Order: sequence, then structure tokens, then C-alpha cells
Amino acid sequence: MNAPTAANHLLPQVQARNVPQALLDALQVRFGAQFSTALVVREQHGRDESAFDIPPPAAVVFAQDTQDVSDAVKLAAQYRVPVIPFGVGSSLEGHLLAVQGGISLDVSRMNAVLSINAEDLTVTVQPGVTRKQLNDEIKSTGLFFPIDPGADATIGGMSATRASGTNAVRYGTMRENVLALEVVTASGEVIRTGTRAKKSSAGYDLTRLLVGSEGTLGVITEVTVKLYPLPEAVMAATCSFNSLADAVNTTIQIIQLGIPIARCELLDANTIRMVNAHSKLTLREGAMLLMEFHGSPDSVKEQVQTVQDIAADFGGAAFEWAETPEERTRLWTARHNAYFAGVQSRPGCKAITTDACVPISHLADALLDSVTEAQEAGLPYFLVGHVGDGNFHMGYLIDPKLPAERELAEKLNHQLVERALKLGGTCTGEHGVGLHKQGFLVEETGNGAVDMMRTIKRALDPHNILNPGKIFAL
Repeated sequence: MNAPTAANHLLPQVQARNVPQALLDALQVRFGAQFSTALVVREQHGRDESAFDIPPPAAVVFAQDTQDVSDAVKLAAQYRVPVIPFGVGSSLEGHLLAVQGGISLDVSRMNAVLSINAEDLTVTVQPGVTRKQLNDEIKSTGLFFPIDPGADATIGGMSATRASGTNAVRYGTMRENVLALEVVTASGEVIRTGTRAKKSSAGYDLTRLLVGSEGTLGVITEVTVKLYPLPEAVMAATCSFNSLADAVNTTIQIIQLGIPIARCELLDANTIRMVNAHSKLTLREGAMLLMEFHGSPDSVKEQVQTVQDIAADFGGAAFEWAETPEERTRLWTARHNAYFAGVQSRPGCKAITTDACVPISHLADALLDSVTEAQEAGLPYFLVGHVGDGNFHMGYLIDPKLPAERELAEKLNHQLVERALKLGGTCTGEHGVGLHKQGFLVEETGNGAVDMMRTIKRALDPHNILNPGKIFAL
């Protein structure tokens, strides 16, 4: 396999399409105060957490219901102007950027929990509902929604990127947890996919096609997801190790023995220092696993004892427990804020992030070699990993004013991804392709598979107005 070059993974040079004044006038008439061309509003919708910096969209529409979304898409389709869905702006891969100009379609005001079906363990929400909001609103039912990416992302955005998070090792990703969707197509038509039934073999699985499509095939306006009973007992702990290898090998054995651990996260000493400074913690500065156990009191006790024994075999220190809900919340908030802790550690920097995921048996090779390369290169970085499912993130912290640093970060990123692919893994476990990983997608799937994706895109969006320039070029 040939290593991708840096140029393959930088922002595509795409000419912004003209946005006719007639379209802007029509949107103003239709949406009134829900429409804005103010520069400050456009700039807010023209950036995310990625390292890219491009001009903002021409205008922003704030949708409040499915009809708003449909009408906005229909008007844009008349003029063949791009529409870019926007939730809360937490994308790390440039999904929200108007690389071909166009209209940002903000769905954050579509934030209603529409129906809770506690008996069936499902809930239907509008796309602007965030994961924290959802769990707050269903708490009284004794159920919870477990998918938890680091940011308080919207359910629509999480569906569009096929996101996951720290609980994926036990509860899966959005791919497994989205049952049904309501979607506005490129023509403005409203369709429904899937049902609340536990299974179905009715035709093509359009739900799976749209989950992870990054807004390129339709705009999600409703999502039905699975819920789970709140665990009877929850215990969380940290365990420090003398080396990253010991921490990784502990994780591999936990998974291979089938222990149903709910969370298993890895941070290295470098990242622990950043997290301590950002979150005012005093965690031991060494390779560390952050773990959580769910179940009945007896099953949790059994899980904990087994994992303690495994960790001891690899030189793990005594477990330090987060015993109260408040202590657990503080611990996991600090973990979720590791990205921001890293960025804060070098003021003015941008983070070039990776998202490789490998089979668990190859996790040690993929992760340890990547850390060694970063250390030898001398570029500041942070490391966090959902290591229970083989997914880890390196964040290379660059000065955006120094092209040489970006080039070095891209080189390290390419080496990391190429290694992951050789080991049977993927370039993106949960962030999506967006802008930054388009060359890697070809390396991973081959030209034939990407051409099939293009065929689907052209069939469903013949004028390429839905989030163009993402996943692949047309």
C-alpha cells in the first residue's frame, strides 16, 4: 500500500458557487427572523473544531420544524445552491464548512423530545436535541441513552457521522442504536426510514445508508434511538501503569476474556498533565486507564475483581475509586475535555486529530508505534483512546502560522493511518471522513467502493447540493 501524500488530505481547493440574490430574497420572505446574512452569524456557522479556515456560508436559516427544512432545501434546489446542515458545531473533520459556499441550515432549534416509549426502550427526537438534554429528559423513566462523544453533540449530528464514544465498548455506536429516521431529501421531499420494531427485512436498509452519510444524502429531521435501563450499580476507577504497553495489554486481556466493561479509556502521562491543569485534578502522571463498570451489585463486584487481577498482572497500581455520582461526573467530564485540555496547553494552536481504529489484537502495535513517532518528531501532542474497542486519538498541536508544523503533523497522521490500515483497521472509527480523510477513504476501501458511493450520491442528489465536498470529491 502506498502512503498517501500530505496534499491528499488538505482542504480541497473548491470554487464557491454563486448564491443568487433572488434566492436570498426568497429565503428572507419565507423565514423572516429565522434568516440571517449578518457576518457574525455566518462566521459562527462557518467554523467547527477542525483545523480548517475558509470563508463562511452566504446565509444562515434557523429551522424550527421539518417543514422549514423542506422549504429551505426546495428553494436551494431551485438555484442549485449548497445546503450545509449545522447542529452545535462540534465536528472535528470540517463537516460544517461551506467549501462550495451556500446556505447553512441550523437545526439547533429543532430540539424537542417527541415521544418516549419506555416499554419498548425507544425515544424519538428532533435532530437538535443534545445527548445531555436527552438524558436529562428521560431520567425519570429509569432509562438512559449511552452514546457519548466528547462534545455535547446533537443526536442529528451524531447520527450523520455515525458517532460513538466512551461507552461504545459495551453499548455500541450510533450505527447499532439508530432505529429509524425522518429525512429531507435533495428535492425537499420528506421520507421515513426504519421503524421502532426490533427487526425488519423490508427492502433496502435506508437507515443504515443515511447514518454516517455526513449530510450528503439528506437532512435528518427526526431520529428514533434505542434506550437502556439505568444500571443498578455503577463503579468507576482509575489505574496507573508504568508503561503504555502495560495499560494497553491489560485492555486487550479484559476484552478477550469477555468482561462486559462499560468504559475503558486510555490517557498517557503527557495527556494526564494537560487534563490535570485544565480540570484542576491531581491524577497520577503516568499511563492510565479510566474504567467504569455497570450491572447488578454482584456482577459489578465480580467484574471489578477480575479486572483488578488482570491489571495487577501487568503492574497496575491500586485502583483509585470515584465513589459518588459527583466524583464520577467530574472524572468523565475531565476525560471528555481532554481535547480542550490539549489545545489549552499550547495557546493559539490548532489540533490535527486522528481517529484510527484497529482490531483489538493489534492495538498495542498501532498505538505504541504512533506515540513513539510523535515523541521522536518533537511535536506537542495528546493521546486519548476508547481502547476497549480499539479506537484511539492522537492530537498533534500545531502553530497554524508555521506550515512546517502542519506538514509534520500530516506526515505523522499519514504514518499512523497507513499502519492502522495494514493491521486491518480503519482511518476513522467515529469522527467521519469530512474533509480531512478523503484520501484515506480511497486507501481503505479502494476506488471501486468510493465510485459506488459516488453513484449513490449522484442518484440521490443529482445537483450535488447536500453538503458538497465532504467524504469524496465529485
